[in-house]
Amino acid sequence: MLTHQQEPSKAYILAGIFTLSLRLIVGWTYFSAFWRRLVLENKLIPDGTGYIGEKFNHFLPNSIGIKPIIEYLVSTPDLLWWAMVIFTLVEGIVGLLYMLGFFTRLMSIGVFSLAFGILLGSGWLGTTCLDEWQIGILGVSAGFTIFLSGGGKYSLDYLLLPKLSKNKWLIWLTSGELPLSIKQFSKVAISGAVLLFILTLYTNQVFHNGVWGPLHNKSVKPKLEISNAKIQEDILTFKVYRIEGADVYGSFLIGITLKDENGKTILQKNGEELARFPLTRIKNDYVAKVAPGKHSLIIPLGSKATLTIRSDVFMDLPKGDYELILTDISGITWKEKVVIS
Repeated sequence: MLTHQQEPSKAYILAGIFTLSLRLIVGWTYFSAFWRRLVLENKLIPDGTGYIGEKFNHFLPNSIGIKPIIEYLVSTPDLLWWAMVIFTLVEGIVGLLYMLGFFTRLMSIGVFSLAFGILLGSGWLGTTCLDEWQIGILGVSAGFTIFLSGGGKYSLDYLLLPKLSKNKWLIWLTSGELPLSIKQFSKVAISGAVLLFILTLYTNQVFHNGVWGPLHNKSVKPKLEISNAKIQEDILTFKVYRIEGADVYGSFLIGITLKDENGKTILQKNGEELARFPLTRIKNDYVAKVAPGKHSLIIPLGSKATLTIRSDVFMDLPKGDYELILTDISGITWKEKVVIS
């Protein structure tokens, strides 16, 4: 039986009850990530289907704030694997304890941090409903809200309150009445809400033009960047980087064409030829790899690779401007100038 001094205020008990469904559901979204990656399936096998490291690679092209970190990790596969293992375990622990209401406020900080990382990294992804942005921004809001409310009556914190109350500072990590006046609490709550609303508008605008301007969704159509295209003797090399499109399947390249400034075709490779593209002539930069498929050359989202084509047709080409054209199975083409000087 809790003493009068140990009994949290009625307001905090009610707040915890009001937010119980939010705590359970958001907690499950994070715990389920651990559950499906390690229990239902093992998605931490680097060469296996559905490896989470490749999914992480998909975040790279249009992430904000943390792009250098993502690029460094996807460029170092061993370190990436450890990062994915740690991230998955943290999601599992945070999600489970969040649902149970154990060290609820500390777990709220964990939820806030995980959601903020998801928001910055993958907020631009989502083929229909801006999926990752919604997950990220709602997770951030849930973390902040549960930090204010605590776990309430239906939490392990409440059961352990007689022991926890001996250390007043633990209230900031668990549940119960925060040592703030109503005025101070209101300032914290309102300031946090305003900042989160600004974050919502900012990320919605940056990722999708969701506040003003023409709407855009970078997860609908594939888009490639071509760079470093050059011809030396009998070798054509260029770097290809897929920066947009759905993350669940690749861009299917069915044509590589080189034309001179008069429009004459110098080189033409079709889908069947690209399906036999030698792996030794593909140098991938990241864990998401450009590779030949059954009927085309597959370019996953976030992948970057240098392709090398050797042909006698490049020998003794006259100086001038040439045009390299890549053709997707959808009919979309991307072009890059190649100069022989």
